[in-house]
Amino acid sequence: MKNNGIVQLYFTMVRLIKKLGDLPLLFMRLVLAYGFYTTATMKWSNINGVAEWFGSLGIPAPTLNAYLAASTEAVGVVLLTLGLATRFISIPLMITMIVAIVTVHLPNGFEAGNNGFEIPLYYFIMLSTLLINGSGKISLDNLISKKIVGYSN
Repeated sequence: MKNNGIVQLYFTMVRLIKKLGDLPLLFMRLVLAYGFYTTATMKWSNINGVAEWFGSLGIPAPTLNAYLAASTEAVGVVLLTLGLATRFISIPLMITMIVAIVTVHLPNGFEAGNNGFEIPLYYFIMLSTLLINGSGKISLDNLISKKIVGYSN
């Protein structure tokens, strides 16, 4: 009898916690938007320097890729904040993280303090979570899908 009460309490807590399930998706979007805001503004403030740096890293078409990376991050800030086209923008942002890991961070090891790949890996994992799960109920994606398709996340 005592175990049954503990089991019931556990599943009651699980049901209550599940109601908060969309908050982590919102927080992930906002944390990512903040992180990409910093890098996007840095890139746009010195796009020619970024292009030169990309060239020194061996990135092909460095000027084009500097503009693509800066634009992707800037658009990502807006879309992630709003929860709009979240799955769509996650893909180019994930590609950006893979390029950053391979070209800049991997030789420095894992730790963020050594400019390692820790932070871009975390971003990649959060973006893949958003790609798979969507932006959650606290988003324009959800509002639009309810209005147009009659479907809610």
